[in-house]
Amino acid sequence: MLIVMDAHATAEQIARVCDEIRQMGYQPHPMPGPTRTAIGVTGNEGAIVQTSRISSLPGVIDIVRITKPYKLVSREFKEADTIVRVGDLPIGGPGVVVMAGPCTVESRDQLFASARAVLAHGATVIRGGAYKPRSSPYSFQGLGEAGLRLLAELRQELGVPVVTEVLDTETLPLVEEYADILQIGARNMQNYSLLRAVGRSHRPVLLKRGFAATLQDLLLAAEYILVEGNRQVILCERGVRSFDQHSRFMLDLGAIPVLKALTHLPVIVDPSHAAGQADRVIPMARAAVAAGADGLIVEVHPDPAFAVCDGEQALVPHRFAEMMQQIERIAAALGRPVLGRSPQPTHPA
Repeated sequence: MLIVMDAHATAEQIARVCDEIRQMGYQPHPMPGPTRTAIGVTGNEGAIVQTSRISSLPGVIDIVRITKPYKLVSREFKEADTIVRVGDLPIGGPGVVVMAGPCTVESRDQLFASARAVLAHGATVIRGGAYKPRSSPYSFQGLGEAGLRLLAELRQELGVPVVTEVLDTETLPLVEEYADILQIGARNMQNYSLLRAVGRSHRPVLLKRGFAATLQDLLLAAEYILVEGNRQVILCERGVRSFDQHSRFMLDLGAIPVLKALTHLPVIVDPSHAAGQADRVIPMARAAVAAGADGLIVEVHPDPAFAVCDGEQALVPHRFAEMMQQIERIAAALGRPVLGRSPQPTHPA
């Protein structure tokens, strides 16, 4: 349920409505807007029947029932796009953001070489895994805290935010200390204790779609985070399992406009994990921007042949530069800038 307050409702009137919702046994979620405040209500298992207790309060002008099973992430709850801010960087809105870097942090030299290469061509967030959930227990699992310290050193020296994956509630406080964005990987999309924990974090969360998750599954996973109070959630389409073997995963490009219609949260795309092969990453990146994605997260490695994880899908720096040039042209055709890219000079005909 969504309670719409009058444009001139006072702070005291809004507080009184919130108190009444709590007395009814529910949780209020006030959301100030450009013209008026709306208050979402969660905690009800069915329809709230005692709406007259709220509608009669001063300042209330309307009560809207939200029909979706996910409430706080729904466009019914919030019509305007959410802009997730990482420092001065807005994710969502008119600009397209590119996060890039190696799949995993292997060494200082490898991390800094990758970061400098992608920053030179317009990336605005550096990605790098310190903890790696692998299908095999014998595969490289990441450098752990040593990798986090390298990411923090990079952030300090190059002045750029970093995103890295958090695997469990035990290591969450450590990752929070070092990272700017907490990534929830596909394997953990329905790890509800972890979702609730990052929902109580002050860090933005990048939530990846699970291998076999429906869009409703993804949005309900995001709801777990928002209901705990963290509204800074970025959704990521990274491909789902298919019956065909021509690619690692099937990138669901159709999910982008559907998600943009269903939710106010920003949506980015990971073409690297979906494609599984470097030569397919750029076409998928182009298609994602054309479909309306708010950004990309791409794997880049200075020497993929010697990468300890997913080298076959990592772009080398000069191919990343080509990708950035191409998506910039596509974004421009849609009236969107690629944040971090210098405006290209225009030449008279």
